[in-house]
Amino acid sequence: MKSMRWLVGAAILCGCVCMQAETADKPDAALQAKLAAIVAAHHGKVALYAVDLKTQQTVATGADDEVQTASVIKLAILYEAMGQVRAGKAHWDEKITMPAGYAVGGSGVLTFFDGPLPLTLKDVLTMMIIVSDNTATDLAIDRFGVDAVNARIALLGLKHTHLYKRIGKPAIGTMPADQPKFGLGKTTPREMAAVMEHIGRCELGEPEQAGDTAICAVAMKMLRNQFYRDTIPRYLEKLDSSETGSGVASKTGSLDAVRADVAIVAGKSGPIVISIFTYDNADHGWTADNEAELTIARLGRAIVETWSPEGIDGKTLVPGLGLAVTK
Repeated sequence: MKSMRWLVGAAILCGCVCMQAETADKPDAALQAKLAAIVAAHHGKVALYAVDLKTQQTVATGADDEVQTASVIKLAILYEAMGQVRAGKAHWDEKITMPAGYAVGGSGVLTFFDGPLPLTLKDVLTMMIIVSDNTATDLAIDRFGVDAVNARIALLGLKHTHLYKRIGKPAIGTMPADQPKFGLGKTTPREMAAVMEHIGRCELGEPEQAGDTAICAVAMKMLRNQFYRDTIPRYLEKLDSSETGSGVASKTGSLDAVRADVAIVAGKSGPIVISIFTYDNADHGWTADNEAELTIARLGRAIVETWSPEGIDGKTLVPGLGLAVTK
């Protein structure tokens, strides 16, 4: 029931700092052993956290280790945008113009377009998520501000997640001392799983508002249409989901020695949040068979096959994700 959702979002409305409601983890020792074998075989480091939202079973390896986010931090930007749309301070159809000479390289498509280019906020955020567009990300950061994104993260009680700067552009203000270590952003597997869960549960604040579901529907459509699907979705999507909708909503992140994926999986037995970060990877290749991508895919498959042996169902991945799990 929606009334059973966590009350974390209330702090967003009242302006006070709050901590996430505590739920007791139930470690799954048998699954943990399966994952340990996959982790041990990887030539690099792995940190992960996953939770079955129906049973509260969990698995964790370095779940509270601070890691580079790479593009996964774009989830936090999306969540800030959702909050501002909810507050009437932003609108999906508002105009954002990419100036001439503004585009940056790396992932995405806007780098190939000439400016000035008129876009909508929804266009910008969609490209930021589905093709991890770096230019779109900078436009979103300029629209909302680094400080606003970090303030919303703090309101969720997350102490180790931080967006530092734009991509390929000068920093705004003084950078924290640890920025050179983490680059674009830092987080922990447990904290980024929490951000994804808030989006999936459509927890934008309390009391719920009439427009919340519509806002979440826009964001979930972006996440379900994630273009990069060689990590957590790799072995899970056995049929074409282009028309019916994917059963995995996710955001990836990649650097030469980093691969990460954070997802909500619509298991037929119940929804599952999976947050996996690999780093210091020996394989720096940029192919679909990069070792880290395969490792994440194997970990995701082991988790879902254990907790949802009947597979996944994209039809349940709708606003709220069917995540209104009675506790």
